[in-house]
Amino acid sequence: MRPKQKPTPGKVKHLQLVAPAPASVGRTDIQGNAVYSRILLSVPDDEYEAVLPHLQFVDLPMNRSLHESPDGLEYGYFLNMGLASLVIETQDGRSVEVGIVGREGFVGVPLAAGLTLTPYRACVQAKGNGFRIKAEVLEVTLSSTPNLRLRLSQYAQAQGMQVAQLAACNRLHEIDQRLARWLLMCQDRIGSDLLPMTHEFFAQMLGTGRPSVSLAAAVLQRAGFIQYAHGTVKISDRKGLEGAACECYAVIQKIDGSISTFPSLSS
Repeated sequence: MRPKQKPTPGKVKHLQLVAPAPASVGRTDIQGNAVYSRILLSVPDDEYEAVLPHLQFVDLPMNRSLHESPDGLEYGYFLNMGLASLVIETQDGRSVEVGIVGREGFVGVPLAAGLTLTPYRACVQAKGNGFRIKAEVLEVTLSSTPNLRLRLSQYAQAQGMQVAQLAACNRLHEIDQRLARWLLMCQDRIGSDLLPMTHEFFAQMLGTGRPSVSLAAAVLQRAGFIQYAHGTVKISDRKGLEGAACECYAVIQKIDGSISTFPSLSS
């Protein structure tokens, strides 16, 4: 009998990555799909009932483009599961991520102010699902849903602070610190230790070359903070990774925490 082959240290088995579903709170769309979007869960029942007929449940496969910056915003998206990146692209083909959205947020925040233009491209970087709503329908609906309008405005402000912090981070901090910060932000939103990432994707999101990202990932792996294989990253030592991240992670984590404590009009 052939002896069993021992697993190679530092490797992660190739797994189909499915983020664990959050605990259901009982709110669903008209088709019975559970709602996990924190913004949709935060509004009063009457406001949710007002927006409910206009919500379209959509699957969000990896790499799906939610909007391209030159085309304006046709839809807004309340994410249920998964992860979307807000990306700035230059004419020479370079790109850098300036924001990350999970179920805490909304893709298309300019719509909260009646705007349909954005400099960002939004793409799905971890598959999931969510609810989309037409831009013109949302504009009309917000006039009769003050709490939803407030929540979207508050999230827009928080996202603006995140974008500003990431702009400073991308300019001032070392690549291994930025990579650690980015992995932690992704884990916070996906809710899993396993992240679907490749070195090419790291490079695109962090606005640097693949060799630099490969070296940074190797540093984090040698330290035992992560394991990488088959396009999958496993966070094996979160505390260690937090120590390796730059100060920007703590700032962004504080901003993220403030989103859930924003007051509503009824509070």
